[in-house]
Amino acid sequence: MTANLLAVNAWAFEAHPEVWLLIGGIIGLGVYAVRAIGPLVVPAGQPVVTRVQKRYFVAGVILLWVAADYPMHDIAEQYLYSVHMFQHLLIAFMVPPLLLLAMPEWLARLLVLDGGVTARILRTLTKPLVAGVLFNLLQMLTHWGGVVNLSSENGPFHYMVHLGVFFTALLMWFPVLGPLKEVHLSEPGKLIYLFLMSVVPTVPAGWLVFAEGVVYDAYDHDYNLWGIDPTNDQQMAGAIMKVVGGFYLWTLIAIRFFRHVAVIRREDEEKKFTRGRLTYSDVEAAFDAAGEPTHESRPH
Repeated sequence: MTANLLAVNAWAFEAHPEVWLLIGGIIGLGVYAVRAIGPLVVPAGQPVVTRVQKRYFVAGVILLWVAADYPMHDIAEQYLYSVHMFQHLLIAFMVPPLLLLAMPEWLARLLVLDGGVTARILRTLTKPLVAGVLFNLLQMLTHWGGVVNLSSENGPFHYMVHLGVFFTALLMWFPVLGPLKEVHLSEPGKLIYLFLMSVVPTVPAGWLVFAEGVVYDAYDHDYNLWGIDPTNDQQMAGAIMKVVGGFYLWTLIAIRFFRHVAVIRREDEEKKFTRGRLTYSDVEAAFDAAGEPTHESRPH
């Protein structure tokens, strides 16, 4: 055990060229879309991309890089399942919303509303029921013992799992934050949808917190990185999944709920303010209803 403790160096650098390739590919596609495609489809005088969208894109790419590369990836894969859980939260709950907010509407129309086969597949996959089921099925699958242990032992498999989590998360968030308003759920629908997304993770989170013993062989070791033993590490992972992930979604639900209530209240106040006031439309309608003046009604 002492030898193991001395051998542990969680900060030992390990290169991940597959992650650099992914990050470079996303940046390259973004630049190509804005500089080569955008000017061809965006009407003259309109911005291809806004400054706010650029900021969302930079934030999303940086966060994806932090989550997928050294040192978080190495600590998550080899030492602490709680870090692994936090890594998945970033990839599923933080990065996809930022990249969707960064996507210009014209680009989304090309990808989703075009008449090609790929666009038809994406339209089906971004439907709320399909996207929500796919996202939660993969979330449950990634907590299956065989998948967790294989992810820890096989780097390429772990990388593919991350890609799956990232892609299904993009689909899941599309009806809520995607750039196409016409495929959005109604505001009450978004609240219910996000609530449902917070329900399924409760099952594996409770299982991790209250399980007797360590459930994943890959994390049942003697390293005790930073003094965290495997049992505490597992319970922390469950708490992160339920408390951090749940709090994040419930915060979004609360923000959207109060914003929706504020909009309804403002619309009601505007109706009360305009009720009973004579408007130009009212006068115009009255003249139309009265018709042309008759000869007898004209003053002599």
